[in-house]
Amino acid sequence: MSNESQWEESERIVHAAWEDPARRGDSEVVEAVERVLAALDSGRLRVARKREGVWRVNTWVKEAILLYFVHRRVSVTEHGPFEYRDKIPLKTGFERQGIRVVPPATVRYGAYLEPDVVLMPSYVNLGAYVGAGTMVDTWATVGSCAQIGKGVHLSGGVGIGGVLEPVQAEPVIVEDGAFIGSRCIVVEGVRVEEEAVLAAGVVLTASTPILDVTGPEPREHRGRVPARAVVLPGTRNKEFPSGTFGVPVALIIGSRRESTDRKTSLNDVLREFGIPT
Repeated sequence: MSNESQWEESERIVHAAWEDPARRGDSEVVEAVERVLAALDSGRLRVARKREGVWRVNTWVKEAILLYFVHRRVSVTEHGPFEYRDKIPLKTGFERQGIRVVPPATVRYGAYLEPDVVLMPSYVNLGAYVGAGTMVDTWATVGSCAQIGKGVHLSGGVGIGGVLEPVQAEPVIVEDGAFIGSRCIVVEGVRVEEEAVLAAGVVLTASTPILDVTGPEPREHRGRVPARAVVLPGTRNKEFPSGTFGVPVALIIGSRRESTDRKTSLNDVLREFGIPT
């Protein structure tokens, strides 16, 4: 059986069980789900993949992840001085995969990290994908199914949201070379495109206005930070019955310059615009 036909058969089995709950305990379904999770864990499958410039979600893979929770049972495991009680085992094999993991960083089985990823004390949930050379800094979290590119810096306390349901929903995507500043929150399927820079404290949801204020009139984006954009938190006045109040927005104030392409100098791009890092 070819690799392609194998996944076509797994997709058929998983989707049929998703539509018919009575089938979810069948051995055929359990075996298919286990194959999918093993493939996610090894990077042979991804929840979402960019093809010809467009991100496409494999909804049936998300169905498999949710079905994995159905047949798993809670168990207790010990890892050094730590005890866990959960349905999902922890990822192992970091030495073989060339990943640096600083205690007590935690990665759930079913997530994939490419070589040269560095995990400070942080958390990566199942279904997530983290590209080569990315830094996941202290107390940063990478939610279920989030897709993180190569050479990304997720600074301390960054919250990358996860999404499993609805299965059609796009995960949060942070593309290659992006820099996400301390305590940023990116959720609800927001896409941060290549080499964009978010200053500390930027909060992005699907409905957050992202205003490009570099021209004579603001231009508005939602759910997407354009490539190489430099973004900081801001507010915009809005009328309410009890008065006028500032509501959160994100402000695009410029673009990264060629002189700040190296990750080691990304703080410089924020200093150029007078932004704290």
